[in-house]
Amino acid sequence: MRTAALGLTDAARDLLLGGACAGCARPGRVLCDGCEASLPRRGRLSWPSPSPAGLAAPYAAGDYDGLLKVLVNAHKERGALALATPLGRVLADVVAGLPGPPAAPRTPVLLVPVPSRTAVVRRRGHDPMLRVARAAAGVLRGRGSDARVARLLVPAGRVRDQAGLDAVGRAANLAGTMRCRRGGGVRPGERVVVVDDVLTTGSTAREAQRALEDGGVPVEAVATVAATVRRLRAATGS
Repeated sequence: MRTAALGLTDAARDLLLGGACAGCARPGRVLCDGCEASLPRRGRLSWPSPSPAGLAAPYAAGDYDGLLKVLVNAHKERGALALATPLGRVLADVVAGLPGPPAAPRTPVLLVPVPSRTAVVRRRGHDPMLRVARAAAGVLRGRGSDARVARLLVPAGRVRDQAGLDAVGRAANLAGTMRCRRGGGVRPGERVVVVDDVLTTGSTAREAQRALEDGGVPVEAVATVAATVRRLRAATGS
């Protein structure tokens, strides 16, 4: 309910201030009905190429391109907070479609967002992935799933600017930069899913998985809103 209320508040604010659709610039809502209807409704297996050794199966709703790219960046960098609601729906569809045993849809699921550094949260004025993860959990609960979000990961160590780094460089840059909180309170039988906005080389997801598993928390899968186009095409041969 809290996530839904926040989404309504943000949408109302955008409308009152004269907002426009982030996708097509139509005056009114931050995302018009047509653009929202065009968003992906399911996830797909999206291995990076090359893929970090031991990475849990990664799923994404689509390419980091077009409307998905616009929405991720508008929400993250330009503070279009109401976009957390449609992005959360996209992420919820990815999580809901994760493969598993027949009882999987009724199994509790724990979404663990990749953490943002304090300085970055301060600069942006919000924690984008935490907001989207909470929106996704709200959607899943609305569909009858036992879903929740836990901030089990915290930044540790220093990360250099990753612009221009290849997969090997990113992995080395991120090694040891996250840790798992003690006493995370994972429930017995709960499916743990690392969630992020974009999958690029998989290095960030792998580091999050490493930190959780070092803390005794097994990771079942990685779910993201989008995956970089170049990586997806390399993985599929298209």
